[in-house]
Amino acid sequence: MLSMESLLREVRACRLCEAHLPLGPRPVVQLGGGARILIIGQAPGTRVHNTGIPWNDPSGDTLRRWLEVGREQFYDPELFAIMPMGFCYPGKGKSGDLPPRPECAPTWHQRILDALPHIELTLLIGQYAQRYYLGNRYPTLTETVRHWREFAPTQLPLPHPSPRNRRWLTQNPWFEREELPALRARVHQALGQS
Repeated sequence: MLSMESLLREVRACRLCEAHLPLGPRPVVQLGGGARILIIGQAPGTRVHNTGIPWNDPSGDTLRRWLEVGREQFYDPELFAIMPMGFCYPGKGKSGDLPPRPECAPTWHQRILDALPHIELTLLIGQYAQRYYLGNRYPTLTETVRHWREFAPTQLPLPHPSPRNRRWLTQNPWFEREELPALRARVHQALGQS
């Protein structure tokens, strides 16, 4: 089995879908062999692509508020592993960024999961991660997130914390009232802070 450093070098050298990437390849992941929490989101946006730091944008600020963790904890790879569905910025579409490139997850996810033996909680953020890992049990992201208790305590589906989702949060107040407290408690438990 490869060391984590070797695996990270391989991931960061990936050029599998280079021809389809408007800004070129720059795989953005955060991995540490001791990580307790795995975050699987969509794909980096332009700001994350430019900095190479996952969730380094307003969506990340919201996500850290949801989790009740600071940047220092969040960016400790021995606490949080971050593996998006698409590792590189996919480009701009008509109403936001394009979907994650389909090559990443089947090529890399299982190899990375095998190198993360201590994961206690996986956060599945957005429809792409939820469909890939939870299947099509529910027809919409809202219904999948609404049934979060079925996946707990090892997996929790979340909406994307993008500022564009303010309307969704307003229309679904149960998320902040019911799931966020459970999410925070589970995060603190996984980090040994309960």
